[in-house]
Amino acid sequence: MILENQEELERFALQIRLQTMRTFQNLGFGHAGGALSVVETLAVLYGAVMKFDPQRPDWPDRDWLVVSKGHAGPAVYSTLALKGYFPVEDLLTLNTGGTNLPSHCDHNKTTGIDMTTGSLGQGVSSAIGIALGNRLDGRDNYTYLVIGDGECDEGQVWEGAMFAAHHKLDRLIAFVDVNKRQLDGYTKDINDLGDVAAKFASFGWETYDVDGADVMDIQNAILKAKTVEGKPKMIVLDTVKGQGVPFVEQIELNHHIVLDKELCAQSVKDLEQQLESLTTS
Repeated sequence: MILENQEELERFALQIRLQTMRTFQNLGFGHAGGALSVVETLAVLYGAVMKFDPQRPDWPDRDWLVVSKGHAGPAVYSTLALKGYFPVEDLLTLNTGGTNLPSHCDHNKTTGIDMTTGSLGQGVSSAIGIALGNRLDGRDNYTYLVIGDGECDEGQVWEGAMFAAHHKLDRLIAFVDVNKRQLDGYTKDINDLGDVAAKFASFGWETYDVDGADVMDIQNAILKAKTVEGKPKMIVLDTVKGQGVPFVEQIELNHHIVLDKELCAQSVKDLEQQLESLTTS
């Protein structure tokens, strides 16, 4: 089922955020900040844009998604479960012994994960290789890539940016999740990125600045990107780390946190009420 209108995409994003918070509530800790900030992007990709089949996760002509910031795995898992790749109940096994849902994305464990990631920067090279390989095989599918703003400290990101532009990989559409924080502080204090879109443009990419909490803004940027030939595309997402869950947003160092049980339970209840309100409106 392809979702196209704003209300359906916002509902899907709420479902992803709710399921993600339920998994964190059950576990009691996790990479909450960076998982929550990409929820709207995942909702658009799996709700309106990507070509995929949960019954054939290795379908060669599918669109590929590489989440290079692999610690966002919990949100990706919630999305995949909601789309039918595996039972929603499996989400409660996140990061526990014997699970198929480890803390970081793992192609060898989780149905629907296209590439193992977590060593920051390496997913960029993987996505570029996938895009180039699919082109050499004569396929017209797209490769989508999600990287973090802190991840852009890695030189591998910029080597990949140069390579992708040189090879005119116009079926590569990437996102930088600019949530302005990384593991141990604010990106502006650790290694200031400046104008992210301008940097990628200088490497030969087509770039777009969007509100990373606005599903239609994200969708429209992807649609525009698909009309541009001869260069890779970078969509710069202006987000908040912990997006959509106020108590997580307010924790300064929220990359990986122990979650307060009462606040977590209240957040789950609030999200359930938001979803019910949107569903009945």
